[in-house]
Amino acid sequence: MVSFSTAYARESIDGVRHGAGSAVGSAVRQYKRHVRGTRDVSMIPGAIDVDGLRLNYAVSDNDEGPGQLWAVNIHGYFAGGAMYHRESQHLAESLGWRVVNPSLPGFGGSDPLSWSQISMPSLAHRVEALLDHLGVEHAIILGHSMGGGVSMEFAARHPERVLGVIYRAGVSTPAWHDRHGVIPLVFSSVAPDVGPLADLVAAVALDLPDLMVGRMLSTIKSLLPDLRRNLKTLARTAPVASMLMEVDQTAQVVSVVRDEIPILAEWGCFDRLTNAATAEQFGEVSGVDVQWVPGGHSWMLARPAGQRDILRHMPAGRGFVDDVMARAARIAPEVRHLRLVD
Repeated sequence: MVSFSTAYARESIDGVRHGAGSAVGSAVRQYKRHVRGTRDVSMIPGAIDVDGLRLNYAVSDNDEGPGQLWAVNIHGYFAGGAMYHRESQHLAESLGWRVVNPSLPGFGGSDPLSWSQISMPSLAHRVEALLDHLGVEHAIILGHSMGGGVSMEFAARHPERVLGVIYRAGVSTPAWHDRHGVIPLVFSSVAPDVGPLADLVAAVALDLPDLMVGRMLSTIKSLLPDLRRNLKTLARTAPVASMLMEVDQTAQVVSVVRDEIPILAEWGCFDRLTNAATAEQFGEVSGVDVQWVPGGHSWMLARPAGQRDILRHMPAGRGFVDDVMARAARIAPEVRHLRLVD
């Protein structure tokens, strides 16, 4: 179930006429290259030991005491928690969330897993250990790409701890690694196993220009530290990519839906890595309408205020917030209602 098209376009036109508060108003603000001052919220780094391996993380410093709503922002493959710090700062400032960004094993300076340990359950276990360490019983889980799969795995295993899932161009359904198009076709008769990999590399390359839209220097600065760390562990994390190419979490998605956990599914309009067929398949499996947003696969890295704007201004985002608070009233009544700060 994919919602974009006429209704989205009409809302966008209305946004041009009436300004902020609409889908296009949010998009325009994301694309503007205006310079803002230092953020009021900082991300404080930390590390814990999980099964003898170091796991790096950072947590926002907007500690408001008991009842604050927590969120976990889980990164994609060959990324790290630090790449999403700017986004988490926006969420913390505008929504009052306490946001934690883990760097999964092998990424962002965290120790890699051994080959025999690499699996979605093992990655989800790291999220569980981090929440236990921080004393967090309930949280919203945001997952991008690989992190989307980790978020679904965690939610399926621990539904009692999850208030909602923001699933962003995730890899839970297998359509994403069923590659089609010119590149796989060219390689099909010569080296069929090379075609899908070549197509993935091309998809990543085509996504790079989108990362330069917005505050380019700030984006590059936010990406470089984790990229340098990830290059050092590339040989140890390559098996993670192989695992992702085989993953099928259809059963986990169905389980999350059955447990009535709110899901907000989002895809970049120009995403070729987890393409439109993947979005359509996820919508069919979950029964959730997919929300299309401006950008490619990693739109939130170039435009870190985008997720905040979706939750504040788009009907699907505001509906998700309402559903999260309704779920919190049932399973976590101590959680205070979200505030929306300009």
